[in-house]
Amino acid sequence: MSNTNTFPNWENLVKKQLKTEDIYTILKKENLEGIEVKPFYDSVQKPLVNLPKVEESTHLVAKYHESLEDDVFAFILDHNVENLDEKTIFINNKDLAEHISPEDSDQYFSLIDVFDEKNGTINDQLARELLAKEFKRNICVDISLHQNAGAAIYQQLGIALAKAKELIEVYGQEIVNKLIFKIAVGGNYFFETAKLRAFKLVFNQLSKEYGLDEIPYIFAETSLRNKATVDSENNLIRSTLELASAMIGGADAVYSTNYAVEKSTENSEEISFKQQIVLAYESIINVFEDAANGSYYVEDITQQIAEKSWAFFVEIEEAGGYLELLKQGTLQKKIYDQAIEEQKWVEEGKIKIIGVNLYPKLDVKKSITELYDEKQIKAVRWAEMFE
Repeated sequence: MSNTNTFPNWENLVKKQLKTEDIYTILKKENLEGIEVKPFYDSVQKPLVNLPKVEESTHLVAKYHESLEDDVFAFILDHNVENLDEKTIFINNKDLAEHISPEDSDQYFSLIDVFDEKNGTINDQLARELLAKEFKRNICVDISLHQNAGAAIYQQLGIALAKAKELIEVYGQEIVNKLIFKIAVGGNYFFETAKLRAFKLVFNQLSKEYGLDEIPYIFAETSLRNKATVDSENNLIRSTLELASAMIGGADAVYSTNYAVEKSTENSEEISFKQQIVLAYESIINVFEDAANGSYYVEDITQQIAEKSWAFFVEIEEAGGYLELLKQGTLQKKIYDQAIEEQKWVEEGKIKIIGVNLYPKLDVKKSITELYDEKQIKAVRWAEMFE
């Protein structure tokens, strides 16, 4: 029996249906990342090996609340809580980190970034205090701000590498497995899955420059960029998809920022965490090492993102490094230019936000120039334009 589902047959069928030979121009989907996306795939040029993660199963992280102690195994802590035995603790409070001396070093992770982005410096005293702690991971390289400020995916990952290199140059290559990368996951489902996978590739490549063979510890949280103050239920759906992207992409820990933007309640905190529980326990995607491996589409965009990210990292290094480009204002301007372009797409409806610019309840109230500052990396939600 002959197989009619061959690539040329599919191609001919599409040409016939669209009544043109030039199907790729018609079916091509534009994106702001500069990633080439084909209408369909039948192979991948260089199949990737399984991309591992540090943790065997993804930590589901909740903001600490006493009522959650029995059911939750990983917490973000911003104040001291006694007797949290057999829990994984992520500390995001500088003062708390300075005063805590854990008995079980495997239990504690720092989510504290030692970079002063405004002044283009590293807080050396804080970095050395954190490195002296018996934590499993001592220093956080935070690029969640960059995603929320509108940086392109390749910019986010290039900056993560550049920040890591600054730390290695100051504190030595032994810091490599003491780092944790905090990454915000946006709504472009497959791109965001590919983002985490691409970061594993480029970070491993960076570690090899120092004679190591390390993979990054990835703490992924849901983005604020695509959330709106109206229709919180839509935010809930958006962040559920983002969590799935992160788990499929192989994050070591996931955290859902509160979907009720600017209207947080204890109930919304609880529901935000329960999203993770449902995803993990009912779809079991948190236990896979590299669930996306073998998808032609995801493999292809993973490799494109990795190449663009590494090229951007090299560009930063050749121009003097991350801190130098911050002092010059160059990085701020690059992110600003990308963010402005993205915001224009929101204004024109090319990027759709249900309830905001699609089936809108709101009109444009703020201009792009009111929202952004080319001298500052700051978080801006798309929907602020309409609120």
